[in-house]
Amino acid sequence: MPAEKSSLHTRNLHRNPYDFDQLISCVPELKHYVFTNAYQTATINFSIPQAVKLLNKALLLHFYNIKGWDIPDTNLCPPIPGRADYVHYIADLLGEPLNKIPTGNSVKGLDIGTGANLVYPLISCKSYGWTMLGTDINQDSLKNAQHILDQNPDLLTIIQLKSQPDADHIFTNIIGSDDRFTFTMCNPPFHDSEESALKGNIRKTKNLHQSKKTKPLLNFSGQQSELWCEGGELAFITKMINESTLFSSQVLWFTCLVSKKDNLNKLNNLLKKVNAVEVKTIDMAQGQKVSRMLAWTFIPRKDRKSWLI
Repeated sequence: MPAEKSSLHTRNLHRNPYDFDQLISCVPELKHYVFTNAYQTATINFSIPQAVKLLNKALLLHFYNIKGWDIPDTNLCPPIPGRADYVHYIADLLGEPLNKIPTGNSVKGLDIGTGANLVYPLISCKSYGWTMLGTDINQDSLKNAQHILDQNPDLLTIIQLKSQPDADHIFTNIIGSDDRFTFTMCNPPFHDSEESALKGNIRKTKNLHQSKKTKPLLNFSGQQSELWCEGGELAFITKMINESTLFSSQVLWFTCLVSKKDNLNKLNNLLKKVNAVEVKTIDMAQGQKVSRMLAWTFIPRKDRKSWLI
């Protein structure tokens, strides 16, 4: 599907169509899910969770040398190309004061809600050598993330995991008094209820099958904390912005994905109220799906370079 990939970030390793022969050589089980579509293009059925999981496993092994990646069937299976885009746009943001992308372990990132998949820290470390801390409220997710790290010993010193004991907090309990983070990142729960999440998934699955007469398969995996929270995306990011003021001198850039464009006005107004020094909204697109990275900082521009040297 070349047309769907051209909008990815220029440094994204997944801009070209998938080479399934190469990927199957990494993960042989993937061959059972690959077929040729009406456009004579090799692809998989993206509504089948196992197919997506095996594709991810192959992509992470082939492009990033991540061994033994796997997640439980109950957890969210993220699309790797879109996740990589978020990392690359953060790199651009951090690189502005230097006119070059900062690499190495002096850059320290915090991934809020890293999940069982650990994808953001994995791609961040392998792409730029950054040090990462992944947090989650779900102990089983963190256990699986640790299992991935254990199979990749080179990452054990640069990716750490930390449990958030209180679902009412985001940065509190995680950022200690002596901690400094170059950036934070988060893919927040989108839906405001389990019912809403289920309806959204049915809608997405129907869209994947609109050109077929077969009954849609239901691809609905993901822990509650990954998919929905009370008040949905707007409430979660509002809490994040308010809590970020408590750590304004300890983080260079706070960032978060925003799926719903209608939420941006309210979030930008709130950022003005909390006196953010600078706010950026960066559009990211993967095919027809458009998302945005909202970034804000309390650090004056003249002081930012010192965070990156």
